Amino acid sequence: MQQPTKYIDPLIDFAFKKIFGSDPNKDLLIDFLNEVFRGRKHIIDLVYNKNEYPGDLINEGSVIFDLLCTGAHNEHFIIEIQRGKQQNFKQRALFYTSRLISDQAPKGRRSVWRYDLTEVFLIALLEDSVAGDFQEDQFLHDICLCDRDTGKIFYDKLGYIYIELHKFVKTSDQLETGLDKWLFVLKNMSSMDKIPAYLRKPIFEKLFNIAQFTNLTKEEKMLWDNNAKHRWDNKNVLDYAINEAREKGMKLGKETGIELGIEEGLEQGIKKGIEQGIEQGVRQGIEQGIEQGVRQGIEQGLRQGIRVAVLKMKDNGLSVQQIAEIMDLQLSQVEEL
Repeated sequence: MQQPTKYIDPLIDFAFKKIFGSDPNKDLLIDFLNEVFRGRKHIIDLVYNKNEYPGDLINEGSVIFDLLCTGAHNEHFIIEIQRGKQQNFKQRALFYTSRLISDQAPKGRRSVWRYDLTEVFLIALLEDSVAGDFQEDQFLHDICLCDRDTGKIFYDKLGYIYIELHKFVKTSDQLETGLDKWLFVLKNMSSMDKIPAYLRKPIFEKLFNIAQFTNLTKEEKMLWDNNAKHRWDNKNVLDYAINEAREKGMKLGKETGIELGIEEGLEQGIKKGIEQGIEQGVRQGIEQGIEQGVRQGIEQGLRQGIRVAVLKMKDNGLSVQQIAEIMDLQLSQVEEL
């Protein structure tokens, strides 16, 4: 069993749910969410719901949230942690919130209901980018439905708040708001050996006490160790796959590029004359061929890398469902590899 630091990493699945996912600690989640909403909402109480949300039909799959809570006014809060890149994370967020919205419809007497929807919010803590259209220098993205031309909010009962933790780079002497302090703690607590003076307030003192490794039970320490091991193993497997794919892609790309460049260069060089054609055509052909070959090689290498990563994760005991979520693949694709 490994004890890397005095405090457990709150961004690892077990630690996040221990800190934020139980009734005795819901004051921590309430305080964090109030800082995330920055005065736009004031949450006074939360009720934790089951994180597995079954479908209405037998053949309809379940949705599994990291955390799902209901507020005092029946508003819904989905809290998700995304630890790696996922191409379709925005689509998954839309799907999650859509399930909560559609489930509000009563089974009968909809004319009485009149589509009186309650609020639904998804808060996502991202350790890596999931969308290329976010501003490079902005770590918090508050998304809502609005008029494209005027910017006026069209519907304020549905919202998505994305927090890109890798873009939060403030140092301890730059923390100004409560949200700054929360994000700094989430990123850095596992590397601290005591609670800093600037965090000496009851809510953070409780947080540090809960997160202290020596305060965990024997069973919790085993869960922590297993979660941490899976995270580190998966990261190593993914890093290895990416590096191997890059090397294979570059090698194959160079070889293909040289061949394509020579062929195209000779063809164009003959038309323009032996001396001028060979000199100019080969140069242009090699450049274009290498570019196309590298691109084709990288694509082929990445596909091979994904296969290697999936097989490594299977060897490490990950389920098909876990691998599919990590690699953004269909279950059938994972099973075929």
